[in-house]
Amino acid sequence: MKTLHEELYIIYQKMIEKETFANELAGNVQHDYRLSAKNLYRYLILRNYDLRKLHDTLSDIGVSSMRTSEGYVLSNLYNVLKILNRLQNNSFDEELAAETVGYKKSKKLIKKHANLLFNATEQSHFTEIMVTLPAESAEDISIVRDMVANGMEIARINLSHGSEEQWLKMIENVQKIKKETKSRIKIYMDLAGPKIRTSKIEIADKSGKVNDHIRIQPGEHIILTKRKTLGKKSKFDENQKQIRKAEIGVLLTEIIDDVNVNDTVLFDDGMIKSVVVAKSETDVELVIKECYKSRLGSNKGINLPNTKLNLPALTPRDIELLPFVAKYADLVGYSFVRNNQDVKQLYEQLSALNADNLGVIFKIENKEAFENLPQILLQGMKHNKIGVMIARGDLAVELGFERISEVQNQILWICEAAHIPVIWATQVLDNLAKTGIPTRAEITDAIQSANAECVMLNKGPYINDAIKVLKSVLEKIETQKFKAKNSLRPLSIAKNALISMDSNL
Repeated sequence: MKTLHEELYIIYQKMIEKETFANELAGNVQHDYRLSAKNLYRYLILRNYDLRKLHDTLSDIGVSSMRTSEGYVLSNLYNVLKILNRLQNNSFDEELAAETVGYKKSKKLIKKHANLLFNATEQSHFTEIMVTLPAESAEDISIVRDMVANGMEIARINLSHGSEEQWLKMIENVQKIKKETKSRIKIYMDLAGPKIRTSKIEIADKSGKVNDHIRIQPGEHIILTKRKTLGKKSKFDENQKQIRKAEIGVLLTEIIDDVNVNDTVLFDDGMIKSVVVAKSETDVELVIKECYKSRLGSNKGINLPNTKLNLPALTPRDIELLPFVAKYADLVGYSFVRNNQDVKQLYEQLSALNADNLGVIFKIENKEAFENLPQILLQGMKHNKIGVMIARGDLAVELGFERISEVQNQILWICEAAHIPVIWATQVLDNLAKTGIPTRAEITDAIQSANAECVMLNKGPYINDAIKVLKSVLEKIETQKFKAKNSLRPLSIAKNALISMDSNL
C-alpha cells in the first residue's frame, strides 16, 4: 500500500506543479467552461500514466479505482490519497488549494452544457434523439409529424444534398409541427466540407457501352491525376502482365500536391486500399494492395489517413451557405475540422454574421481531428454551446475498423473530462431503419449510445420504428447508469496533447 500511495502521489504532485498552466487555460475560455478546461488538462496528465495495476489494487482494498474520475480528476485523486493515508494510520494534512470539480458538480456541468447546446427541457430520457430528414419531408409534412410523435427531438438537414429551396420547405414543416405539438424541436445543419472523391469516369467498351467505373485487382498500378480525364482502364498482355496503367481523376486536385510516396490512399469507404509508389507534378502512381470490390467508380470517396492535407476545412460553398445556416439552424455540424486553427476560422465567419450564439458540433471524422481533439475542444471552449460528433463511419475508414471501438471510447472519455456533450453517429439501428428488422449487434450498440448526450439516426423506410426502439432503449438504460467506466492504460492522445501544450508555454 505504501508503494501505491507513492505512485499516486507522484501524479498528484505533477498536477499541482502544472496548476499555473491549468489556470492559464481556464483564463482563455468562456466562463462556463473555466472549470472544465482545468479538469481536461488534469485528465491529460492522469492519462500519461499506466494506471491499470494501480486501480486493480485500489479496487481490491475497496477504494475508488479512478475509473470513475474523468469528470472530476484532481478531487478524486486527492480523496484517494487521504483514504490511503488513513488506512495506514498516517496523517494527510496537505491542503488542496487548487480549485476542483467533484463528482456531483461534474454531472451538473455535463448536463448544463448539454441542455444549453440542445435547448433541452425535461423529458423521459436525457440523451437527445436526432434524425436525418429525408428529401420527401420537404413536400410531406406528415413525415415530420410522425418522427416527432415517435421521439425525434433534433431534425438534421444534410447540406451535401438538395437546395436552399428544398431545405427551406423542410424547415417550414418543422416549424409548423413545433407550433402544432408545442414541442421544442431543434434544427441541425451539416456543412459539407471538402469532398475528396474520384472524378467522373466514362469509358466505352468494345460494344460501345459507356461504363462509369474501372475494374481493379490487387497488384495493379493506377494513376490518380490532376489532369482532365474521363478515366482509362488498365491493359494486360496474354501473360496478365500490366502494359498500361489505369487512370482516374480527382475532384480536389490539391490532394495530389499533399500526398507523398508510401502514403496510404483508400477508396470507397476503405473497400479499396492502395499505397503511393511514385509521384510527379500532376500524378501519383498507386499500387492496389487490397480490394473488397472489383470496381472503382465515379464520385467515390477518397481517404488519406497518413497525409497532412492543406485543404481548408471551410470550403467556399460552406462559407456561402453560412448566412442561411445562421438564420435557420440551432446547431451546425462542422465537417472536416482537423485542428484549433480550423475552429478559429469557423468562429471568425460566425462572428461576422453575428451568429456567435449558434451551437457548433465538431465532427471528429478523420485521424488528424482525433489526434488533436483536446486542442479542438479548448479552442471551442472560448465560445458557448459546443459539442462533438463521433463520426464512426469515416473514423473507421481512416483508423481501421478494428480500432473504432477503442477510439470512440477515447473520444467519450476526453469529452467527459471537458464536460462537453457528444453525439453518437453512424449506422445506429441502421438495419432496423432500412429493413424493419434490427440485428442483435445494433441493439447492443444502441444501448452503448446512452453514454452520449445525443444519438443520430439516419433515413430509412422504417425510421419511425427505429426512433421508437431507440427511445425505449434510452429510457430503460438511463435509469441504470451515467457514463461507462473502463481500463486506464496510458493514452497517446493525452501524451501528444501535453507535448503540444507545453511547447506553446
